[in-house]
Amino acid sequence: MTQSLPGQRPARGGARSGRRALPVVVVGAGPYGLSVAAHLRAAGVPVRVFGEVMGSWRHAMATGMFLKSTPDAVDLSAPAPGGRLADFLRVHGEPELTELTPIPCEVFVRYGQWFQKQYVGEVEPARVAAVDLATSGTGFAVRLDDGQELAAEAVVVATGLNGLAHIPAELRGLAPEGPGPGAPVSHTSQHTDLSRYAGRRVAVVGGGQSALESAALLHESGARAQVLVREGDVLWGTVPERARSWARRIGRPASPLGTGWILAAVCRAPGAVRHLPAAARLLLFRRALRPSGGWWLRDRVEGVVPVRTSRRVVRAETAGSVVRLDLTGPGGVAETLDVDHVLAATGYRLDLDAVPFLSPTVRRALRLVPGSSAPRLTPGFESSVPGLYFTGSLAAPMFGPMLRFVAGTGYTAARVALDRARRAADAR
Repeated sequence: MTQSLPGQRPARGGARSGRRALPVVVVGAGPYGLSVAAHLRAAGVPVRVFGEVMGSWRHAMATGMFLKSTPDAVDLSAPAPGGRLADFLRVHGEPELTELTPIPCEVFVRYGQWFQKQYVGEVEPARVAAVDLATSGTGFAVRLDDGQELAAEAVVVATGLNGLAHIPAELRGLAPEGPGPGAPVSHTSQHTDLSRYAGRRVAVVGGGQSALESAALLHESGARAQVLVREGDVLWGTVPERARSWARRIGRPASPLGTGWILAAVCRAPGAVRHLPAAARLLLFRRALRPSGGWWLRDRVEGVVPVRTSRRVVRAETAGSVVRLDLTGPGGVAETLDVDHVLAATGYRLDLDAVPFLSPTVRRALRLVPGSSAPRLTPGFESSVPGLYFTGSLAAPMFGPMLRFVAGTGYTAARVALDRARRAADAR
């Protein structure tokens, strides 16, 4: 029996073949994958979703972490009313969250799992191992890690930041076999429990939320942490104002990414961002949001964990079990720091070569945004390979910085579903 979901219409087979329509395969079951799948199913488009529900949020976030975003910026996109975070909390009798209430990651994970059951239905845990063009000339051949193969009408890449973690070249040499919790260097996305470093000296490299919150958690777990920041200062968010005057609302309008006209504009019109020159879009992507820490985190870091600004790692090596970092400090003064582990909170790099399941044939056919390794996309998020769609951060160089965050799921899911529904209607 087919599961009945809110707003879902039965899919009709394609008239051209007289057979049941091939599915759209969604690769990834995080906020973007779940939102796109929910809209596709509501539009009557057959869909299969592969991945672990909220997997990255479960395995790439240390225990005790909170979301930096406010509650009104983390809603997944449902095709019918009732799928917001506030709805989830109300259904389960949990307290309302406001902009003055940091959201625990575990609450967000439970919300995503509830959303899946309400709006998506089955998510298959198999991992997609390969996506190639179908030999018939249309559609795709998809192979799973268990060897199963299936044909797909289209593929939506919704893998989030998986595989895109960036470790600077100066630190990569510390772990020739790859970074990890047991190696001299690791990336923040590789941890669920930082208490393993209790009693050890840890240098956290970076100046954004991930670096500052990881440093706080390390300190609270008994580690001797310090933060090395390239910039001359650390930027902190301001405490939200629950009732802003009309003058302040006009002067600095609100958006899911913060206040200010630029942020408000790119959030309200991602489609307009797409029409900017590539260089302007990339500038927005890279500089619209400076790395910063959440306002609620400040008391756990300032005066508690040493934060050393204007520090750049120029060389790193191991000496036995010790990691020796050569730094340049204020004024270019050289210094050396010995630690037991380096935690890289150095963000992510968008690179299609890090999406391992795309075949060489597919990869060669993808046109890129000039000056980047991200795909060029149509208004419906389709790439230069017909039927292949990209969402989330990989779409941000086309549609603006909102696509780096959960807040972009609504815009994305509606347009991908509309595009596929139109194709299905044209094929009948």
